Order: sequence, then structure tokens, then C-alpha cells
Amino acid sequence: MMRYKGILSIVAVAVGLIAVACTSGGEEPAPPNPTAVPPEAAVSSEPSSADFEQATAQEDGIDGAKSEEPATVQDVVLLDDKVPPFLTFGWDTDFSRHSVPYTEIQSGGPGRDGIPPIDNPKYIDVATPPDYMTDADPVISLEINGDARAYPLAILISHEIVNDEVGGVPVSVTYCPLRNTAIVLDRRVNGRVLDFGTSGNLRNSDLVMWDRQTQSWWQQITGEAIVGELTGTKLIFIPAPVVSWGDFREAFPEGKLLSRDTGFRRTYDSPPYSGYDDPDRVPFLFSGQVDPRLKPMERVVAITVGDQDVAYPFSVLVEHPVVNDTIEGQDIVIFYAGGTLSPFLGRGFSGNRPVGATAVYEPFVDGQELTFVVENDIIVDRETGSKWNILGMAVEGPLAGEELTPFLHGNHFWFAWAAFNPETSVRTVGEVAG
Repeated sequence: MMRYKGILSIVAVAVGLIAVACTSGGEEPAPPNPTAVPPEAAVSSEPSSADFEQATAQEDGIDGAKSEEPATVQDVVLLDDKVPPFLTFGWDTDFSRHSVPYTEIQSGGPGRDGIPPIDNPKYIDVATPPDYMTDADPVISLEINGDARAYPLAILISHEIVNDEVGGVPVSVTYCPLRNTAIVLDRRVNGRVLDFGTSGNLRNSDLVMWDRQTQSWWQQITGEAIVGELTGTKLIFIPAPVVSWGDFREAFPEGKLLSRDTGFRRTYDSPPYSGYDDPDRVPFLFSGQVDPRLKPMERVVAITVGDQDVAYPFSVLVEHPVVNDTIEGQDIVIFYAGGTLSPFLGRGFSGNRPVGATAVYEPFVDGQELTFVVENDIIVDRETGSKWNILGMAVEGPLAGEELTPFLHGNHFWFAWAAFNPETSVRTVGEVAG
């Protein structure tokens, strides 16, 4: 069984993106053009994570792995006390408690749950997949305690949150299109299970979620409560790579696929945000400075080990689809596979295009460290010659049946990751090749 380890550090829609915010039974207008409103060039501040207490490790119940139970921070430093009226209307949130300036939070357009989360997900057996799924379609792959689920980004892009229970663990599967952040969170906090929705607000262009139990507001990309009773509480991240439907189906023949029977009228074959992930585009509703080291919409594998943040551009991984690296003494291996489609249509609804998929692992099996390479487009380890798939499973050779331990990572747009982690080191072709 897989274990998880490490620390991971879009999605309310913006003004003019009401198209995806229609409620159950409503009609959907044509998807908007996300470049219609240019962002302002202003720098926003980000509080240090040192301001918050670290959670304590204890048994989590996921494949026997030790995890961290979120701990509520009691002494929250108030950065300002003025709350814009548009933020407070209709909320029972404790606005006296917050860890970020309210000036950094803006309305995305739709109101609370105007982009509706999925609370009662239905599933289809992998063995009997629907005709609309193609092998290259991107899905969030989540496996806990032997329970494997695939969440198509074609659905998540219109709902952004699925409140679910997988392998006995309550989780929220989240996706923010404006930042391309696909993140799975353990939604247990201090002995109770939270249900999450979309607040209708953004911060640094990232989805601000809310929980129905306390009406606290949460930053999706960091998993941290930033406003309300639970301010300072951090949720636990669960590894869940975005891979192709074909790879998931082959790896988990007994798995399940999230159904389009969501209870909402959506055109899942015609996603919004046409052409939004073009690397040369300017981020929508982002008021910070874009780090010039990479193009704003370049996809990166983002990893945090201790105090070290590292990003591996997809453009580098295309040339080097396996990367063996060490960060702060932690050995990792990155697998890249081409072919997985973007969840966004091309410019002018010209169709989809491949962007690839990645996964990150600890390169050990029963204490033996492995070194990985690509031979004839197949991932193999040098030590035994076993063949591996993108989901970290040995499918042929002496180690057939073994699985690598997944390591937390994100596949974010560069501007999204850099806004919250400005000290990130960017790996170059020369560095990963060495």
C-alpha cells in the first residue's frame, strides 16, 4: 500500500466568468475570454509561515502512515481591522480573526457556492467506462487504503470542489482553473469533519474556500484557514497526481470514475477558459508581480522539503522525463509522461492539446535505493531493470508488484506557485541532466 510524505504548498471565477456559476438547472452561457480584463501590476505581501505553529505528528489512518493533525492557532496577529462591506455581507464568519490583509482578498464574480461543489459524488466502475472518456483525458488520481478514484478535470473545472470519503478518509478534492492547482485535502480538523464550498473570493488569483461548520475561509493552494474561527489551522495534503485516464484505468482496473451525473446542468465537453493556459498569456485577476524566470503560465512540478522550495518546468521534463534529485537530504524521483491533455480548450475552441503528466516518489523499495532512467520510452530502474508506470508501480521485472512511496508535489502554473513561494529555486536542463 502507498504511504504519503512531505509538505505541499484555481477557484472562484472572475468578474465576467458568471458563465460557470449557474446553479442547478440553469442554462450555461458561452464560456468567457479570460484575457478580457488585464491584471494590474501591483505587489502583494505574503505572511511568513513562521507566524503559525506547526502541527504535531500522530496516526492518521491512511495506509498506516504517520501524518499531522491540524492544530488551531489561538493567537492570530491581526494585520488590519477594516473589512470591506462586500466581503462580509451574508456571512456569519468571525472577521476579527484573520492572518492576511483584507486588501489582498477580492471578489471573483459569483457569490458563495455560485460555483457549486459536489457533495454527493456518484461513480462509474473503471471496467465499464463511458464513451466520452478518452485515454488522454486528465484526471486526478487518488488512492487511499486500496480505494482508487479518478476525478476528471473536465468536471472539476466547473465545480472546483468534491467533498468525498475515500478509503474511509474524508477528503476534499479541489481544483482551481485560474492557477491549475489540483489539490486533495484531508478535511478532518480537531475531531470533526468539515464540508467545503467556494466562497466566491480570490487571493492572488487562487480559490478561497469556506467551510460550512464555522464559515472560516481557506486558501486552497496552502490548505490554511486565513479568515474566521479556524484562522491558522492547516489541513493535511494527500498525494494525488494528475495523470491520463488511460494510465489510471490500466493501473487501477478495480477503481472508480467520478460520474457526470452531478445534479447540475453543465456542458462538460466544452470547458470554459478557452486557451487560458497558453504559456504566453497574462494571468487573469492576478495583481502581483510575475516572477520573470519563467513564463507566467508555464507548468511546473513544485516541491517543498523543509525550508527549500524547488520548481521543475515541464519544458525541462519534456527533454528529461525522469529526474533523480536530492533536496535538503531528501532523495526524490520525478516521472514525466507525455500525451495527457490540457483541461483547457485551445484558442477559439480549436480543440485540446497534450501537456503531459508528472508524479514524484521516494526512490526506495524495501530500503534499496533505485536510480531511474528512460529506455525506449519506458521507465526502468538501473539496479534491477524492472519497468515502472507513471503511478509508481513496477509492472514488469524482478520488482513487479512493488510500489514507490508518493511524494507530495503540485503541477501549478509558475505564476501561481511563485506568488506564494518567491524564494523557489528553478531547476534548469543542465541541472537535471547532471
